This record gives sequence, structure tokens and C-alpha cells, in this order.
Amino acid sequence: MADNVTVVMAQINPKVGDISGNVEKIIESAEQAKLLHNADIVVFPEMTITGYPPEDLLLRDGLYSQVNQALTKLCKEITDVVIVVGYPMKDELGERFNMAAWIQDGLIQASYMKQNLPNYSVFDEQRYFSAGNQPCVIAFKGIKFGVLVCEDIWKISPATQSVAAGADVILNLNASPFSLEKHQDRLNVVARRIEEVKKPIIYVNQVGGQDELVFDGGSFAMNADGEVMVQSPEFETALTPVEILSQAGSLAVVPGHQADLYEDEARVYKALIQGVQDYISKNGFPGVLLGLSGGIDSALTLAVAVDALGADKVEAVMMPYLYTAEISLEDAQKQAQTLGVKYSVKPIEPMYQAFEAALADDFAGLPIDVTEENLQARIRGTLLMALSNKTGKMVLATSNKSEVAVGYSTLYGDMVGGFSPLKDVPKTLVYRLSKYRNSISQCIPERVITRPPSAELRPDQKDQDSLPDYDDLDAIIKAYVKHDSTPDEIAALGFDLAEVKRVIRMIDRSEYKRRQASPGIKITHRAFGRDRRYPITSGYVE
Repeated sequence: MADNVTVVMAQINPKVGDISGNVEKIIESAEQAKLLHNADIVVFPEMTITGYPPEDLLLRDGLYSQVNQALTKLCKEITDVVIVVGYPMKDELGERFNMAAWIQDGLIQASYMKQNLPNYSVFDEQRYFSAGNQPCVIAFKGIKFGVLVCEDIWKISPATQSVAAGADVILNLNASPFSLEKHQDRLNVVARRIEEVKKPIIYVNQVGGQDELVFDGGSFAMNADGEVMVQSPEFETALTPVEILSQAGSLAVVPGHQADLYEDEARVYKALIQGVQDYISKNGFPGVLLGLSGGIDSALTLAVAVDALGADKVEAVMMPYLYTAEISLEDAQKQAQTLGVKYSVKPIEPMYQAFEAALADDFAGLPIDVTEENLQARIRGTLLMALSNKTGKMVLATSNKSEVAVGYSTLYGDMVGGFSPLKDVPKTLVYRLSKYRNSISQCIPERVITRPPSAELRPDQKDQDSLPDYDDLDAIIKAYVKHDSTPDEIAALGFDLAEVKRVIRMIDRSEYKRRQASPGIKITHRAFGRDRRYPITSGYVE
């Protein structure tokens, strides 16, 4: 006789630290999984009770009393379906562990301590947790389920240990952040584990934005042959059932829902939307505002903001000066009208003249230089922050990764803002994303995409007056920042060595600016910030 077990992958969007709110989401999801899919087991992501990553909240003793209360409530409220849920635990000796609990019939029937604690990229788990060393295998309706947590699946030992303890199916709880190649990386890793252990794996991932991280969901179930039998959507909460058929001592994962996955530009754009949406909503801002210059970066930022929040929560401000081209004014107004956002024009010439008069004696006899350019940017930043203070709306910064890398931005000027959607988006990708967004509906004026980029801080200024062509610049940045390549290795790719060294000097010297920049959404393998930690003061030269 064949038995079916329905495992529901609960791809939910927790909020870090909101333990009571997260528990309500767990309870509601479990009830819905039972109602809609007749679930036997509902598997939630890593650290669902606290959200991930809780960072130094894990050092606060009060967190663990709230977590214990949450577990007690889950045991009391969820009695008609098994849940597997992630949480942090602190033992009587003061050691902390990244845990998963199997809750059944009102009790924690088994628990698992994460064994592999990542301490690279954005992860810092060895700062907080001790590692477990034991498998966790639970029998349910004739099937033995092994439980692993996130990084455990990236190493061979926990999976083989689990199977040696009798696991027929592995449940893997994850809080795996988005980067452009990440979904395929996960598929490859899980397929390798399956090749080694010959058992199905159900991979459940968190969804939603948390500060600079975006979690893309994309949960899936693979059979013992490494085929994806069930695929959850990306960037959406979802309850996706996985049917496991047990018959005559053999198991089969029944083919189920196969959500369509996004192509590269669409995937990044969805990540940007998710990041902005959750940063604003989870932090309780009523909306956002930004400086709309008529250039491509602010144009793409505006499109992302509207798609994330709705036009009624977005305000755009054009702040022209003597060097602002008429087409910039026209294009900014056209885009604002197309997207239906609140739009105003605030010329900065009167304010600039007041600053110029105040500084006249100090600047007497000195040539005009970048100081005057930065003054324009800082006046604009002051206006945006004043509007933010008065309205409560948060300013979105509009700099891209290429500018952030080489310091082509002004502290307390165009760098002002509470969040920077394009912070990890190279300029060349900004263009591709803008074209992608226009393929959905034309919202960015075409000449914003086709005209040469310019900060418009002096007559006839072009970005390439100061920087290499963006195709070359982005390639150099990628080689140096992502791959840690040496100048000679980068030059060997076809670039002038002197130019390579100039770009590297700009990157290194701009670390102090990046430390003062607002957080932004991580979309590449190696983003600036917590992903790449370089000293500000350094005499190191290659």
C-alpha cells in the first residue's frame, strides 16, 4: 500500500526582531497549508522566529525569553500539522546555537543544531553561534526525515551524516540571500549532495528584504536523481506543496508546481523592487522622495520606487542650475508625468549665489574647481533632506556601483539618503535594466538612455571626462572587487596598465566615502559594505 506525505514549503517574509509578528505569520501559514494543501508537514526558513540575520540582537538575553515564549505558543496553537521551524537558542552555559525544531502534537519532538557556520561574504555566524555536531532524523508516517540548516547543505558531511542516521528525505531550512547567479548555484550544490547521498532534498528559502540583503525565495524539491520536481516562485511569499510517495520501501517525489523563473535583468529588477518595498514598509516610512536629474540613474531609481511602492508614495524633485540642459528638464518632467508621481522644480541658483557670496573672501584669487561642483550637489542634498525631515519621506540616493567604487559622487550631496537602490548595480547594468523596464511599459524617456551620461555640474561635462568608458570601468571594477585580481592580471585582460592602476587608486581612496554612504541592495557576488571590508587608512599598494 502506498502512503503519501505532503510537505509544504512555507516561503515567508519575516521581519528581523518582530518575534510576535513572525509567529503570527508562522501560525497563519501553517493553517493555510493545512486548509489549502492538506499538509502533513510545513517547513519554514532558517531562523524564521527572529528573522535573518538578527546580527547583534543575538547578544541580548531578552531575545531568548521571547523566542522561548514563541516556541511555547507555536506548540499550543499548531497541533494538527507538523511544523519545522528555525530559531536561535541559548543554553544554560551561555552558548548560542542556530536551531531547527520539529514541532508535532503540541511538543518539540526533536531539534537540530546547525553544524556549518558561514563566516564569509555577508555572513558572520561564528561571531554568534557554536556549531552542532549531531544529526537529527525523525520518523513520520513511515518516512525518516533528516533536518539540515542552510550552509549545512553546501558541505558533504552533514548530509552524509543524516543519511547514515537513516534519513530518507532531507529537509533544508535556508535564509540564502540573493545575488545574480545564486539560484543556479543552489541548484548545482543540492544536485551534488543528491549525487553523493542518493536522497531527495527539499530546499526551503526565505523571501523578502532585510536592510541591504534581499532573499529571493525560489524554494524547490529535487528527487533522488537530482531533478527539480517542484519549484516555488521567486520574490513572492508562497505555500508550495511537495508530495512524497512511499511504496514498497521506495520513495518518489511527485512532479508538482513549477513556477517560472526570471531571466537576468528581470531577476535583478525584482530584487530591487523587493529591497525597496521591504526597507520602506518594515521601517515604517510613509514614502520616498528623490532628486530627478534627467539622467539615467535617477530615472531608473524612480521607476523602481514607483513599481515597489506605488506612485502615491513617491515624490520627485528637479533642482536645476545653470548647467542643467533643457532636455534634462523636459525628460524629468515627462517621466514624472508618465509615472504619475508628485513632481516639483526647485532651481538652486539663488541658494548657490548666497553660498558664493558668503565664501567670496575665502575663495578670492583661487581657481574654480571641484569645490563649486560639490557645492551644487550639497545644496541639492540639503533641499532633499529638508523635505524628508518635514514630510517623513525617506530620500533615495541614486548613485550606482561604478560611481560608488571610484568615488564619483559628493559626500553630503548626491550621496544623501536613507537607502540606495542602485548601490550594487554597475553602470552598464543600469542601462540594461532601464531598457528592460521600458520593455514592460515605456516610462524612461528614450534619450535618457541614449545620451552621454553627465553630472551637469559644469559646462558640457561628460562622465568620461573623468572616468574610463563604462564598459572598461565596470570590467576593471569587477576584476578588482569581485575577483581580487592584481593590476597586472587585470591589464592582461586587455586594459592599459596605467589606467588600471588609476582606477584601483580611486577605488581604494574612496573607502572613506563608502563608509558614510547609505545602505543599498546587494545584487552581485561581492558588494561594497559588509560584503567587502577594507581599511580606510592603508599604505598597501600592489
